[in-house]
Amino acid sequence: MPELFFKGKEYVYNHHLTVPYRPLIADPEKSIGPADLAGNLIIHGDNLHALKSLLPRYAGKVDLIFIDPPYNTGNESWSYNDNVNSPIMREWLRSNPVNVEDMLRHDKWLCMMWPRLTLLRELLSDRGSLWITLDDNEVHRARSVIDEIFGAEAFIASVIWQKNFSPKNTAQFFSEDHDYVLVVAKNRDLWRPNLLERTARMEARYSNPDNDSRGAWTSGDLSARNYYSEGIYSVTCPGGRVIDGPPPGTFWRVSKKKFDALDRDKRIWWGEDQNNMPRLKRFLENVKQGRVPQTLWFYEDVGHTQDAKKTLLEIGVLKSQEDATMTPKPVALIEKVIELGTQPDSLVLDSFAGSGTTGHAVLRANSNDSGSRRFILVESEDYADRITAERVRRVINGYAYVGTQREELLRDKVTWSKLQKSADLLEQVEAIKQREGFSDRPDLAQVPPEKRRFDKVNVKMDDGVLLVEGEKKISKRVEGLGGEFTYCTLGEPIDAEKILSGEQLPDYSSLAAWLFYTATGATLDKSRVKEKEFFIGRAQDRHVWLIYKPDLVFLKSPEAALTLSFAKGLRAKHKDRRHLVFAPAKYLSNKQLLEFGVEFAPLPFVLYREA
Repeated sequence: MPELFFKGKEYVYNHHLTVPYRPLIADPEKSIGPADLAGNLIIHGDNLHALKSLLPRYAGKVDLIFIDPPYNTGNESWSYNDNVNSPIMREWLRSNPVNVEDMLRHDKWLCMMWPRLTLLRELLSDRGSLWITLDDNEVHRARSVIDEIFGAEAFIASVIWQKNFSPKNTAQFFSEDHDYVLVVAKNRDLWRPNLLERTARMEARYSNPDNDSRGAWTSGDLSARNYYSEGIYSVTCPGGRVIDGPPPGTFWRVSKKKFDALDRDKRIWWGEDQNNMPRLKRFLENVKQGRVPQTLWFYEDVGHTQDAKKTLLEIGVLKSQEDATMTPKPVALIEKVIELGTQPDSLVLDSFAGSGTTGHAVLRANSNDSGSRRFILVESEDYADRITAERVRRVINGYAYVGTQREELLRDKVTWSKLQKSADLLEQVEAIKQREGFSDRPDLAQVPPEKRRFDKVNVKMDDGVLLVEGEKKISKRVEGLGGEFTYCTLGEPIDAEKILSGEQLPDYSSLAAWLFYTATGATLDKSRVKEKEFFIGRAQDRHVWLIYKPDLVFLKSPEAALTLSFAKGLRAKHKDRRHLVFAPAKYLSNKQLLEFGVEFAPLPFVLYREA
């Protein structure tokens, strides 16, 4: 398979292994409901570190990942800040932010994405899928990176999302009206998108003009352009007309024998007069209950960028000028992704959470079908609490909206020919203003203020388009969708030297989860942990134990060592399995431990090995 080369690749190829484990620290004051690391999460912190912190609990558990990474247009001013120990990377840290003048911005983007995609793959379940929004700046490089990390067979589709509803006449070459949504499956053989509901328009294509007992049907062409050796023969219509064969340049789709069998079964439609070209009857009852998703998504179905900004303004979380530059995705777009890629109990992850649209979409999806989907949102920017979490709080609890409602009354592209007839155009505008009660002409009848639909009518030119809008101030209460989430930050990295010195002692649960994952590659079922007995959990081939307390006096005492009595106790209680014991020290040789089916792993060594 072809390989993508970029500057710094050799330094980030295994960078995910060097990222330290940092436990999640719940912040009850910023959460809704009791702190629960197994429920909905909003994590404020570096998203690479956050992904590493999620591994012990969520490796292989995430059903859908949606990410909206920097498009790397050169105008976003994002920063490369991964702590990779190489001269190139250290120099990059000094040359932030990444902008259009940075000749290595594509290399930096790939270096940023590589370890994140690697960890995201570990978090995906076998039936999980990854959805990435991008534009032409990086989509082709993203495809190459995905092929390397996930395998070329993992790629499913490239969806075209129409993000704009009108062309930009200021564009230098083409008005860029779409973005891409790349769809990737962890295991192509196990993943299938959900079928979409059939539309009323689709159902309307079926009727039953001949009162067939099998119900409504529609007809399909019996001829095709593909060569078929048995596809040339004449047919005689029930009305007596003889048709020499299929239309010129085509072939019947079925053999004469099959055709006659279909006709006897009344599956051939000859038209009202029984003399038309034969067509195959396709019954509604035999059609799939849903429709297969297509790769072209129009803004009428999934929203556009202005919808997304309007939603944030309505919720009331945008406060500063800096906030106004955000480019969120519409809720309807991510709802479509959730509809296609999740079940009612799925876990959804967004590690570039931004304004929290994914959390909003998950809550709305649960409200629509009474599902129990959970979300994990990760945001590294300072607005994680002020915008990301606050949006979710308001969506959960409901919010008051005071804003402006606009209705488009006229949209007309002004061409040279229309400009020459400007009097007609102005008359059309004046007629609208008069109808709504805002005419400037005293000779026309005026609509009383109490009967006006709007507070005012605006007339403006936007990119060569004449736009007339009615504007009205409104105030309403949006009911909450319900739900809970736990707001988290990232704790200090677990460091072996600091554990030994007592400077940093992680709690038992956090250390146990990480060690269990590093030893077995599995996630820890915390309901099975027996801290007083130092039991962590059961892996496929062994039990795992951790002799530890977050107490320096205990860690330096004989009680923290793996002793003969402890090893004998394991053998006596669990003869059917081997045992892995993490402890600060041991009082037996490895040979002695093997007699009891015990393997010893010193805490400092294992921590250094993975971090």
